[in-house]
Amino acid sequence: MPRGPDSKELYQHLRTLPWRRLWTEEVPRFDRATPRERFDRVAVIRAVGVVFAESGPAAQRDEVGAWLRGLLGDPQEKLRRYAMAALPKIGAGAGDEAALLALRATATAREEKFLARTLDKIGGAATLAVIENAGAFTPHTAQKVRASVARNERPSTVRLDRVLTGFARLRLHLRGRKGLEGIVREEVEEHIRAHGKFRVLAVESGLVALTPLAPFALADLFALRCFGTLGLVLGLVKTESAGKPVEALAAAIASPLARRLLAAFTDGPLRYRLEFIGRGHQRAAVRRVAERAYALCPEILNDAREAPWAVDIHRTRHGDSVELRPRLSPDPRYAYRVDDVPAASHPPLAACLARAAGLAEDEIVWDPFCGSGLELIERTRRGGVRQIHGTDRSAEAVGSAEKNFAAAQLGSVPARFTCCDFRAAAFEPQSVSLILTNPPLGRRVRIPDLRGLFNDLFATAARVLRPGGRLVFTNPFRLESPQPALKLQSRQVVDLGGFDCRLEVYRKLERGRKTPSF
Repeated sequence: MPRGPDSKELYQHLRTLPWRRLWTEEVPRFDRATPRERFDRVAVIRAVGVVFAESGPAAQRDEVGAWLRGLLGDPQEKLRRYAMAALPKIGAGAGDEAALLALRATATAREEKFLARTLDKIGGAATLAVIENAGAFTPHTAQKVRASVARNERPSTVRLDRVLTGFARLRLHLRGRKGLEGIVREEVEEHIRAHGKFRVLAVESGLVALTPLAPFALADLFALRCFGTLGLVLGLVKTESAGKPVEALAAAIASPLARRLLAAFTDGPLRYRLEFIGRGHQRAAVRRVAERAYALCPEILNDAREAPWAVDIHRTRHGDSVELRPRLSPDPRYAYRVDDVPAASHPPLAACLARAAGLAEDEIVWDPFCGSGLELIERTRRGGVRQIHGTDRSAEAVGSAEKNFAAAQLGSVPARFTCCDFRAAAFEPQSVSLILTNPPLGRRVRIPDLRGLFNDLFATAARVLRPGGRLVFTNPFRLESPQPALKLQSRQVVDLGGFDCRLEVYRKLERGRKTPSF
């Protein structure tokens, strides 16, 4: 077997063993070994933690924990450190925490670092008491332990119904897919006409910025369906702050505005998860900023686990926009989404498609590629629908659409979902008023002849749509309808996650009328 500080080959071998063999053969062999052999086979400890976490029986948890705790007293520091790292993987409890805290009296400087890392993960009330009474451990560990204790003692939730009265000069960002900001603005302005409370400040690519004009609740904003995420802007760290970005970002997170917003809209401890949007994990930067923010305001805790808020750092041409985002799962706007299928639409995209279709009375709506049914549900929610029809070649998708439509509780609107190819759907000519769909685009669901499928969609639409009826869909090609009866009314380019697509609206010509193309 290999020798050396990492024993990588040994670990890779042990990692593939069934739990029973690892525990009944390799662990006793390790226990019988000489100190030198135990040092060389320290990978056994690591493997025990990982393999038990994946496939170990819960009934053995105490036995495995006792073995690892015993290793905390081993004369060799390396074995003690490996045992520390393995304990959180098996679900360490209060007894393990106490054993770890007992090591502080004799721990070396290097061992103290590993001890802190372990307590970052499992530290609870006992660790917090040591921190508060003795000022022990780093600010990083102190914040992690405080967040863990807060999370376990009183889970935090975002309160959508709480009203914020101090709203002066607050900026709100409704973010979504690039290309859909016009539809988001249209929905916002309709909401403003009905309820007031907000004013549009700016419309940029993928962003509609608002400011409140009156006291508001988050529920007022989540009455809107077409945006993706909501950001309450805490500040803009301009490019000239590049010399001290950590201090400037931390100051925004710990600002009086952040404390006021979190206190107003949170039930429970104030916890957030810090994310640099579009820049990867940025673990070192997250740690530096979070530690500095904690030093400025210990009341606000960075917590990667189940935090009800995120602080998102968006890079803009003016600098870094620091935004407080409610992390709502599930999104209350789409609580009907009880089932899903691969390649189904994102709900805000479905809502945008439904809005792009416009409103008409006595609608008969068909989605030829219904997936989980989101477009049909969103259009039905807007009113004026007499019947909906969904078809899909996947029986799983049809079942998902049926479940979601039932969960949406849309009253007495008849809905029929059929497992079939859309080209074989039984529709009479001129019997449908709206075809609303997000077709398979050939990336997550491979289609042998995608252009052919779209040409068949145009032909089918020309046949089944009534005069004045609309075809609203996403088109990945620069391909216009070859059907003279279908005329393009509008087109907008939308980013569908790394590739551009076109949201298009066609209208079927009424007899005797000519409609100019877009």
